Amino acid sequence: MPQKPATSIDIEALCVKKGMRMTEQRRVIARVLGEATDHPDVEEVYRRSMLVDDGISIATVYRTVRLFEEAGILERHDFRDGRSRYELMQDDHHDHLINVETGEVLEFHHDEIEKLQEEIARKLGFKLVDHRMELYGVPLKEGQ
Repeated sequence: MPQKPATSIDIEALCVKKGMRMTEQRRVIARVLGEATDHPDVEEVYRRSMLVDDGISIATVYRTVRLFEEAGILERHDFRDGRSRYELMQDDHHDHLINVETGEVLEFHHDEIEKLQEEIARKLGFKLVDHRMELYGVPLKEGQ
């Protein structure tokens, strides 16, 4: 099942907690990212931010997103479409299924897959400390 945040995340509060100075433009970008239910790239964050404050530059969005990433607030993904995409750093683990036709990213969690990955690592002599799983696919056509 795809996971979507039920409500927006207060990224601004996370930034303040980490001691970041919050300009009005950073607040707008934080709000846009906190309300995102997808995995936007910088250009999409810029487009959404411009709807709130048309004085925001693309350079400001790039700098702010990088700052949020360096602070551990955002996580960057490369889903093989040539764009870095972002999501909030989360405590609960999930994996991604990417629709290669549309670029849509679906989040999912599957306990059996998680256990299998740990088992594989253990059999190879490792303790799993982190991982990412990205699946790439196309929607099934009727009758497949």
